[in-house]
Amino acid sequence: MRTNFTDLVSCELPIQQAAFGSLSVELVAAVSAAGGLGMISAPLVSAEVLAAAFDEIRVRTDAPVGVNFVVPFFDLARDGATLEVAIERAAVVEFFYGAPDSDLVERIHRGGGLASWQVGSVADAVGAARCGCDLVVVQGHEAGGHVAGTHALLPMLCEVLDLIDVPVLAAGGITTPRALAGVLAAGAAGARIGTALVASDEADFHVDYKRAVVAASSADAVYSDVFAAFWPDAPHRVLRSAIDAVEALDAPTVGAMDLGGQRVEVPRAAGVAPVASATGRIDAMALFAGQGVGSVTAIRPARTIVRDLVAGAERRLAAATSGNRQPSTS
Repeated sequence: MRTNFTDLVSCELPIQQAAFGSLSVELVAAVSAAGGLGMISAPLVSAEVLAAAFDEIRVRTDAPVGVNFVVPFFDLARDGATLEVAIERAAVVEFFYGAPDSDLVERIHRGGGLASWQVGSVADAVGAARCGCDLVVVQGHEAGGHVAGTHALLPMLCEVLDLIDVPVLAAGGITTPRALAGVLAAGAAGARIGTALVASDEADFHVDYKRAVVAASSADAVYSDVFAAFWPDAPHRVLRSAIDAVEALDAPTVGAMDLGGQRVEVPRAAGVAPVASATGRIDAMALFAGQGVGSVTAIRPARTIVRDLVAGAERRLAAATSGNRQPSTS
């Protein structure tokens, strides 16, 4: 399935993996090898660690890979070397949770890279295009994890598509072929997938988190500001059960996990999801999930998730074009 996104980044499928809060090298490689664009999460990552992650991914696949930086955790003076590694080795360098910055975009372009910005408003989407971004990701309010989007995805996406000419990806609540077909039919060049890939074999998340995602309904994914430790004033969408569990605790910490190569205590209400190495009260950690979580019904290989989404969307788009009805399934 070719779109202006797949042509731009030289991947096969109009799928971008959401950049999670851990390197998740296996997941990144699996998504890219399946034909999508795997994304390395690089907040507070050293240049050496990022380079090593690329080396590890390249053992698994030579397909395009992107890198994501989060603006509140990015400082050019501190992270400039990491950014240079990303520009040199990534197909796309992406920023999130901050106003588009033309100086950063120009820096990426000078190094020969493609610049992307994930935004949560029409104004920021227009700003990203004006700054010279090659790609814009529009995040709707339905998204899991940290949420910049203040409006529903589809109305915002349609408005953005009427205003800018660069490829636009849709993000937020997209977990089924039907949802993917919907945003593609609206004019998006692809979709950013997060919650569905949390429940993948390769994702570096605790199995109890994956199981909670599989068991949840769409009503269980709630917009919240509870998990504010580490990142205050950053609303997020998380499973209601995690909020109930953490609010019932009095302890200052909920467990421990490996972050950035170190074993750290996890403060109560920390805004980080439990990685595979986490121990303690997993149920009281930030179990991020978007509103499409009710359609995630099994833990599966990332390749299967990506390929099934695209194949199902293709069938639905073809049926809509031909006027044929399809069975009422996801």
